[in-house]
Amino acid sequence: ILNLSFIFFLLTGGSLTKLAYYSTVQHKVARVRSFDHSGKDIENEPLYEISVQEEITARLHFIKFENTYIETCLDFIKDHLVNTETKVIKATGGGAYKFKDLIEKKLGLKVDKEDVMTCLIKGCNFVLRNIPHEVFAYQKDSDTEFRFQTNHPNIFPYLLVNIGSGVSIVKVETEDKFEWIGGSSIGGGTFWGLGALLTKTKKFDELLQLASKGQHTNVDMLVKDVYGGAYQTLGLSGNLIASSFGKSTTADKDFSLEKQSSPKAHLMVVTGRLIPALLQFYRIDDTFFFFFSPHLRTIQLQCFILWQGEVQALFLRHEGYLGAIGAFLKGAEQDNPNQYSWGENYAGSSGLMSTSPDVYPMQRTRSGTFDMLEMDRLERPLVNLPLLKDPSTYIPDTVDLTDDAMARKYWLTCFEEALDGVAKRAAASQPDSIDALQRAEKFRQKYWNKLQTLRQQPFAYGTLTVRSLLDTREHCLNEFNFPDPYSKVKQKENGIALKCFQSVIESLDSLGWEERQFALVKGLLAGNVFDWGAKAVSDPEYVGFLLQEGPPHKCALIFADNSGIDIILGVFPFVRELLSRGTEVILACNSGPALNDVTYSESLIVTERIAAMDPVIQSALREEKLLLVQTGSSSPCLDLSRLDKGLAVLVRERKTDLVIIEGMGRAIHTNYYAALKCESLKLAVIKNSWLADRLGGKIFSVIFKYEVPCK
Repeated sequence: ILNLSFIFFLLTGGSLTKLAYYSTVQHKVARVRSFDHSGKDIENEPLYEISVQEEITARLHFIKFENTYIETCLDFIKDHLVNTETKVIKATGGGAYKFKDLIEKKLGLKVDKEDVMTCLIKGCNFVLRNIPHEVFAYQKDSDTEFRFQTNHPNIFPYLLVNIGSGVSIVKVETEDKFEWIGGSSIGGGTFWGLGALLTKTKKFDELLQLASKGQHTNVDMLVKDVYGGAYQTLGLSGNLIASSFGKSTTADKDFSLEKQSSPKAHLMVVTGRLIPALLQFYRIDDTFFFFFSPHLRTIQLQCFILWQGEVQALFLRHEGYLGAIGAFLKGAEQDNPNQYSWGENYAGSSGLMSTSPDVYPMQRTRSGTFDMLEMDRLERPLVNLPLLKDPSTYIPDTVDLTDDAMARKYWLTCFEEALDGVAKRAAASQPDSIDALQRAEKFRQKYWNKLQTLRQQPFAYGTLTVRSLLDTREHCLNEFNFPDPYSKVKQKENGIALKCFQSVIESLDSLGWEERQFALVKGLLAGNVFDWGAKAVSDPEYVGFLLQEGPPHKCALIFADNSGIDIILGVFPFVRELLSRGTEVILACNSGPALNDVTYSESLIVTERIAAMDPVIQSALREEKLLLVQTGSSSPCLDLSRLDKGLAVLVRERKTDLVIIEGMGRAIHTNYYAALKCESLKLAVIKNSWLADRLGGKIFSVIFKYEVPCK
């Protein structure tokens, strides 16, 4: 259920309109609450009560479409967004002047114009902070068109190159400090104007189509045309343009429209030669480029060709929304949206499109007239784990499916084959709902369509990984009100495991020290069938970690995985052993549900029941030597660069010197190569034959990876 808010902002440009508005979204969430078991025989009672409740969350919507639909846009605003409290509508860009009278007449509101560059920079800062795979570089002659970059924690300073009708180059130093340092009159308007004069084609998109088909070297004179090759004395590549349109003066034949259009695209970005000098002068590493049309990927290619590796041009997936986002942030300053973290909702967002007109043409055409981005406000601010060795180079994911065609084909097929089962599980989780089957089918169709898009355009939502496929599935489940399909399964498994807890502890306590360490490690992998003889486990350097009777660690941070046997009979006995050695423990669980992973709220109930049975856990809770926290995530995987701020503060305060990450999603699909400042232990059972083979093992092999940072 979507309740549209009266807070909204409009950005209108030369050819495109971008609508930005804030709404509150009402959706279902699964809640757990402990039963009052006092004075009752609880042997056959459920461990806790599960309820599905309505929750209100904030969502930002950004819609982009051609100006020919401006009247339709205003009708939408009038019917859905304007209420009696609305007096002013925010607007920025050239259209704020062009359409001012139309907007005020149609909506009966005053247009409040915002500075376009201020809005653009605010929007840029916002997406750089909140969308991990926002930045990419164009890769010429590569199977993968786009190479996504890791967002650096400190985004300043950078150069912003805004290519609209002309070109503006701005140095951005802080959130609010920036200055114009250069520009050019040769920009998009130049390309459009010359194209209209030479080809009689008035439509911008048609000119780009012509340019993409043409070959500029038939018209432009290159260095090698002048010198017969590279000009080594000056270090000039033979493929650099020596003279735009230089060959047209000596040609003895007419050039096609395509051949005329291509060199104009190159001419437009001659300004790019300014960039390396400015970067060097101002000692800035990053340059971000923004274009006034979503189809100007052709020009990205020209930038890449022109600079021949001198500078890496960086672009953003959502460059078309930056002004609209900035206008929203300006208008909502009293609510301080930047105090929150936001996340892209894959279920409601259009993806980045291919530069090739031959790739998925139907969706490409649709994107040109109607494009969307949705961002949800997260409950808690997210930050880096303080123990990351180098946050600027940290990459959560083990396999990049965007780059690896074989891996991509395998995993997309896996998710397709599993889809029917997931839909059935979702419907079965709500047996009392009369429309559960219909909603499950809508989920199935939505996620199937997403998978087909990713087959054609694996870069649509940034770097494609197993994590992003899982997260997209969770977003689609939530869209159709399936907040926790495994809630009943987890409830049952937690109850069964708790009944075995005391006997497991008694058995462990009866063992000698060394034997108990091996048993504890096996218990950490409880609930999985595994081959204990796998190389990663039999190697003495890994097992030695648990055999050292040296001084205890000060504090251990444990990222838990599954409910039931895993956390109760695997993690908690290990936690108990650490506590007995004098090590404090921070136990981190998901903030929200994902598959059968234990959530923070479930862990509170489970821990309460364990404490009632075990004095070691009870004492640790009372003395705050065992602390339960939430990760800020609702994913089966783990991104250590986006964790709950409260968790990060606790890690610093307790001087954490050991991190333990368990499970396939958190320790193999993500963080397998993560480098930390302290000792770490990553362990999981490989339950996928393809992945086992890729890592050099067999299915059900065990990963037990103990790492000590280099000093």
